[in-house]
Amino acid sequence: MNPFQKNDSKETLFLPVSTEEVPPRPHSFPKQPSPKICGSNYPLSIVFIVVNEFCERFSYYGMRAVLTLYFLYFLHWSENTSTSVYHAFSSLCYFTPILGAAIADSWLGKFKTIIYLSLVYVLGHVIKSMGALPILGGQMLHTVLSMVGLSLIALGTGGIKPCVAAFGGDQFEEKHAEERTRFFSVFYLSINAGSLISTFVTPMLRGDVQCFGKDCYALAFGVPGLLMLIALVVFAMGSKLYRKPPPEGNILNQVVKCIWFAISSRFKNNSGDNPKREHWLDWAAEKYPKQLIMDVKALTRVLFLYIPLPMFWALLDQQGSRWTLQATRMNGNLGFFVLQPDQMQVLNPFLVLIFIPLFDLVIYRLVSKCGINFTSLRKMVVGMILACLAFAVAAAVEIKINEMAPHQPDSQEIFLQVLNLADDEVKVTVLGDENNTLLAESIKSFQNMPHYSKLHLKTKSQNFHFLLKYHNVSVYTEHSVEEKIRYTLIIREDGESISSVMVSGRVCLISNNVSTLRFVNTLHEEVNVSLGTDASLIVGEDYGVSAYRTVQRGEYPAVHCRTQNEDFWLNLGLLDFGAIYLFVITNRTNQGPQAWKMEYIPANKMSIAWQLPQYALVTAGEVMFSVTGLEFSYSQAPSSMKSVLQAAWLLTVAVGNIIVLIVAQFSGLVQWAEFILFSCLLLVVCLIFSIMGYYYVPLKPRDVQGSTDKQTPKIQGNMINLETKKTRL
Repeated sequence: MNPFQKNDSKETLFLPVSTEEVPPRPHSFPKQPSPKICGSNYPLSIVFIVVNEFCERFSYYGMRAVLTLYFLYFLHWSENTSTSVYHAFSSLCYFTPILGAAIADSWLGKFKTIIYLSLVYVLGHVIKSMGALPILGGQMLHTVLSMVGLSLIALGTGGIKPCVAAFGGDQFEEKHAEERTRFFSVFYLSINAGSLISTFVTPMLRGDVQCFGKDCYALAFGVPGLLMLIALVVFAMGSKLYRKPPPEGNILNQVVKCIWFAISSRFKNNSGDNPKREHWLDWAAEKYPKQLIMDVKALTRVLFLYIPLPMFWALLDQQGSRWTLQATRMNGNLGFFVLQPDQMQVLNPFLVLIFIPLFDLVIYRLVSKCGINFTSLRKMVVGMILACLAFAVAAAVEIKINEMAPHQPDSQEIFLQVLNLADDEVKVTVLGDENNTLLAESIKSFQNMPHYSKLHLKTKSQNFHFLLKYHNVSVYTEHSVEEKIRYTLIIREDGESISSVMVSGRVCLISNNVSTLRFVNTLHEEVNVSLGTDASLIVGEDYGVSAYRTVQRGEYPAVHCRTQNEDFWLNLGLLDFGAIYLFVITNRTNQGPQAWKMEYIPANKMSIAWQLPQYALVTAGEVMFSVTGLEFSYSQAPSSMKSVLQAAWLLTVAVGNIIVLIVAQFSGLVQWAEFILFSCLLLVVCLIFSIMGYYYVPLKPRDVQGSTDKQTPKIQGNMINLETKKTRL
């Protein structure tokens, strides 16, 4: 998260409030004063704006919370592709605010921009939800609908991002500046409330609700879409109460034109006949006022310090992608509550609300009392170091997960497990091409084999010969296998002899945060198993083997089964996170059919709580880096350039997401090594930023204020004149 990403409470430090005296425009405001709330100085119109913001943030963060898992398990993309598309979407969400601000300032005004782009926003949610319906077309159609929907959502959320807060500030008269400041506290509290609730609730809609026999992504996307529709309706209901300043131009456009004119004039007058200018921006003096040029000079000093910043956002924004994928390989059972992998993201906004007052009221004051000059740039450096440590911890967690995870067969290897369903011991011998013994084991009846045996192949596929000794009978059989697959050799009685069947353990991409199971039916009639999903699982008679089926983690003491002649219930016990089970339906006792349980793949052993340290470190780094960074940069530039700083800050977030996209697609590293790479890259950037900060000479507040007092342009807009204020939670 970041200060201009509306989820963050640290946005409360920088408010889009005009510092200029604006002449009254009766034609754009209601003829009568706006009604007040309970006789106070707060206009009634702000209620609609606050509710709108809560619903919109619920919509955006709720949808984004489940996005990575949707790519991975619904569209069946790889982890790298899922990560890349997630960060491409996030990057687009931080490019489009520039477009939204230009539309609002130069053409439609804030109110119409919010209305029109909210319609685009709702349409994007509808299309995105349709792309999550399994019954609607195939994967290609789902992919197309998802990309179109996400593009519209990015345009909508980014387009209204710079408008809503500033539009709320417009509702107050200049004499009610104190009330306006308190409004922004409530406004950003609604942002955090929407983010916290949605990040916690939406993963539950995805994982705890089953539709079409799978996780209900359509519901997880549909509910945020409904909240965005409510946001639009509520905002429109207050139309007659709003003060609606007309568009008056965009300072960002003038800054870009001034810089471009200075550069082009510099190259056009490259001959020695022209006198040298003290600063390259002085070449714009022929067309632009001196005050604007001075302000742009001050701006470029700060923008130079922005160059290393994207690397920090590259690490911070991986909470919704790489860290969520890491959580899918961990055990979410906390004892008192079962946590979904995508619910871990709720830690960030929750810790932000705790850390901001903790740092401001306790930590910074203690450091100051120790006589340490903890400047803004030093705080930012410490924030970067904390983010480096967070990714080092994430790498350590990833290594531990890999150590505890079951090994997979490599090239020209298979893993073999023997399941003896005969009524007595069977000796199994695996023979090679030259009748040499590759494996010899004695397997008791219904013996639970806790391990696989590794067999090497000479080619990618090969036939193995098996010698089975049962009582005084020897049976030779042959089975074909392929590399990189787990196999189970099922031995069964066949009259007075035995026979065998080889079952492939090839499993399609299945979510690690659910349980997977299949059945072997030893009965002489077909069994219909109801697992609580929309479709039943049918297991053929006489040692028929079912397909794999995923279910939610939990206890299954009574699973209903039905044959042609009777109904019965099976006790499957606890089905844990990430485990793959084989159940053998038998009728060996007088108690009726029962299920014998064998674990193909063990459950995820590492608790998801081990992600807490990395979340705490990266959130602490975020509070020190982003809040302090904006506070410092805003203090170093005149008020006319605040909107340009906001645009530049948003662009650093966008570039940071692009960095993740590039690394995910082209690094080719294993996950723990990629975490180390990002940690080292940020450490190098931190050193560069420290050197840049060491040689940076801060402007004194009176110098900046002096520039502001002489300011002549009276341009206002939704990204302009951001007055630095501190508000209380």
